[in-house]
Amino acid sequence: MATQAGMSTGPGEMMGNAGPGMLAGLRVIEIADERAEYAGLLLAGLGAEVIKIEPPEGNATRRIGPFLDDEPGLERSLFFWNYNRNKKSVVLDLRDKAGQEQMLRLLGGADILLDASCGALNEALGLDHAALNARFPALVTARMTPFGDDGPWKDFKGSDLIHLALGGPMMNCGYDPDPNLEYDTPPIAPQIWHAYHIAGEQMATGIIAALIHRERSGEGQDVSVAIHEAVSKNPEQDLMYWVMRRVPLWRLTCRHASEGPNHSPSICHTKDGRWFITHGMGARDLKNLVPLLSKYNAQADLQPPPPEVDLRARQVPGTAGSDEARSHMLDVVQRFVRAWTYKDMPWREAQDAGLLWAPLRKPHENALDEHWLTRKTFAEIEHPELGRSFLYPTSKWLSSKTSWQVGRRAPLLGEDTEAVLGERAGRPCVPASPRKVENPRLSALHNKPFPLQGIRIFDFAWFLASAGGTRFLAAMGAESYKVEWKDNPDTRLAGMAPVGGRAARDAATGPLPGVKDPDMGGNFLNKNSGKRGISLNIRHPKGLEIAKDMIRICDVVAEGFSPGVLQRLGLGYDVMKSIRPDIIYIQQSGMGAHGTYGRMRTVGPVAAAFGGQAEMSGLPEPAMPVSWGYSYLDWMGAYGYALALLGAIYHRERTGEGQWIDASQCESGIFLTGATILDWAANGRVFRRYGNRSPYKTAAPHSAYRCAGKDRWITIACFTDAEWQALARVAERGDWLDDRRFATLENRLQHQDALDAAVETWTRTEDRYDCMMKLQKAGIPAGVCQNAEDRVDYDPQLRHLKWLTEVTGTKIGTWPVYEIPMKMTKTPAYIGGPINRGAPCYGEDNMYVLTELLGRTPSEVERLAEEGVI
Repeated sequence: MATQAGMSTGPGEMMGNAGPGMLAGLRVIEIADERAEYAGLLLAGLGAEVIKIEPPEGNATRRIGPFLDDEPGLERSLFFWNYNRNKKSVVLDLRDKAGQEQMLRLLGGADILLDASCGALNEALGLDHAALNARFPALVTARMTPFGDDGPWKDFKGSDLIHLALGGPMMNCGYDPDPNLEYDTPPIAPQIWHAYHIAGEQMATGIIAALIHRERSGEGQDVSVAIHEAVSKNPEQDLMYWVMRRVPLWRLTCRHASEGPNHSPSICHTKDGRWFITHGMGARDLKNLVPLLSKYNAQADLQPPPPEVDLRARQVPGTAGSDEARSHMLDVVQRFVRAWTYKDMPWREAQDAGLLWAPLRKPHENALDEHWLTRKTFAEIEHPELGRSFLYPTSKWLSSKTSWQVGRRAPLLGEDTEAVLGERAGRPCVPASPRKVENPRLSALHNKPFPLQGIRIFDFAWFLASAGGTRFLAAMGAESYKVEWKDNPDTRLAGMAPVGGRAARDAATGPLPGVKDPDMGGNFLNKNSGKRGISLNIRHPKGLEIAKDMIRICDVVAEGFSPGVLQRLGLGYDVMKSIRPDIIYIQQSGMGAHGTYGRMRTVGPVAAAFGGQAEMSGLPEPAMPVSWGYSYLDWMGAYGYALALLGAIYHRERTGEGQWIDASQCESGIFLTGATILDWAANGRVFRRYGNRSPYKTAAPHSAYRCAGKDRWITIACFTDAEWQALARVAERGDWLDDRRFATLENRLQHQDALDAAVETWTRTEDRYDCMMKLQKAGIPAGVCQNAEDRVDYDPQLRHLKWLTEVTGTKIGTWPVYEIPMKMTKTPAYIGGPINRGAPCYGEDNMYVLTELLGRTPSEVERLAEEGVI
């Protein structure tokens, strides 16, 4: 086992740990299709027993490709294999009384009901949501719906493509505009199934928060997630740029959507046609770049930055301005990369020099990497009926007391019916004497208790990937104490508040200039609301002493630094545990602390390149990959960070044990590529991009089509002949129905270029929203490609769901930010947290923390400031 130099493995020998799952002992009843099977996979991986209820004809997802040997069959879907690993299959016919009675019996012994039936289960059982919760008061009912239970769009048809369009990811993802700054290619839906990954991760966090509340109260509750709302909160930067300064963003090839367009991609191709990301190219990168290129006589006319340039400034990826000097740097780098083959390009040397360079890997290449094999990211799973085993991604992090549960292969249809139904009736895993929370703090927004009463976090998390994780816990009531220090500040300078404040924004009809004050960053507000802020120099002996005092009174230490940083400063896990034996310590880096890559540097786009997300999205080759237009793996890392913390808190509630969690941002991306990895492992097929089409759940037409206006698009997905025929009627194009090329789904799949051209001759004269409403009324999945302006100003369903909440920061004022998408009936989340406030100014809560929590006097606090400790 290779570890970063100087790092101890920690108690339990983390790399060899075969501990229980965080949710061991819990039973989940799952009624789900592709919309919620990923959430069930997460719960199974965390140790819960997941019983999948299927109809006699088998779940619909057994018919989604790819298939073993490309032969469709109920037991041959690699999609089903991936998303239903480690589950059991019970066949029940809920149309007859016997099936209904068996279902009620199973629910009586269950802890969680994961339900994506959109009311069909309630109708079959004759129990509405409230009646179901009343009958099973300890049950956590977790419901996934496309657009929510009510509201103007509640009956819309969705799909992965439709949700990625309406939710905003597509308008952040795509190719550069042409030289006239017109888009000649459509927005691109990142591949594959990401709408359901986004919603599933957040559903799982809501479920565990509800379980923590149940552990203390004995009561279950309803947790619901609307996929549209969850996906709409995934874009990283566009919201606050629009909310703050009324600035739209341009989508750009394989890099962050940006305030200003440019034609300087951050990916470079090698002489053999593969791609590398060379992220950054600011002053700090120039300082490291020139010596590296000089070694190969490839520096051209580049010179190191002058001594007076500040190299400490940190910017959120995608927020740095573009100019000719930076473009020239990228041109020189591209020349350098083009001189190499993919195999020989010295990217590791660039990493060692401090540069954010990495290959754009194809998903299967990670399955061959020693680092991920060392971390047990993948596992071989036997399929005894085939006499073969196949490689699956099975782990999202390592931990010292618990572990991801690999389990068996996905169940054969009805494989567990007899065994499960033959069991004696069970009961939920509820403590006999719940530990009641005295005088619970109530949410200022809902006047209801938070689920994480009394949890304190000593929070070194920064950037979105880790700070976004503690954001969820603060919204659920945890007291988060965010630590910063001026020599190494967090990313505060993005999505800045406008000059003139809220009044100027409310009166604006065009883009506004932004302030420069680091306490007035909109992105920082969005990811750190509900937290307190302290400035602390832990390199100073007195600062280290204060940090240890904070650990003594906190439940969690959270960080997102490169591996080994806290340990070198005297705060390794062994030290933390000696101060508080049940401490939960979570660290997240790009590649993880354990393994062979050590301190490899990443940010979201670099992790996406390495994890396979960048290479997987875009038009078919020879087009360039397009990746994501924001740090998608920052959000996926944040969701996983929150999930790991909540699981660890739940485990500690039941056992008293703390643990050390080693999370990897890149690993969170690899976990999403399971079906693609299986296609390679089972069929020998390397993934190839397919643009906005749908080869696995077949549909045609299935793409984004230009509408009337500048850069206006609509997505349409016809999965059945009935939907296609309805589309032809809405478009008043009877000739489409007479065209033999389009007569059946199979025919349309063979003539998609002609089909797309025909559909766009109609849509390009249509108003995009009118077109969507006509199509949805006719029962056709369709959705406008919405940008931030559309979501904030025009989307009535998001407004109905109250997707934004206004919070007030001390200096920045009152602004709307993303609310948590999980709706919890007993313990609803509130992004203002227990302190009912926006993000902290730098060091804003020093006096409160040091006097109220740690017992220092005001004069002592003043001396600490004078001495450079705070």
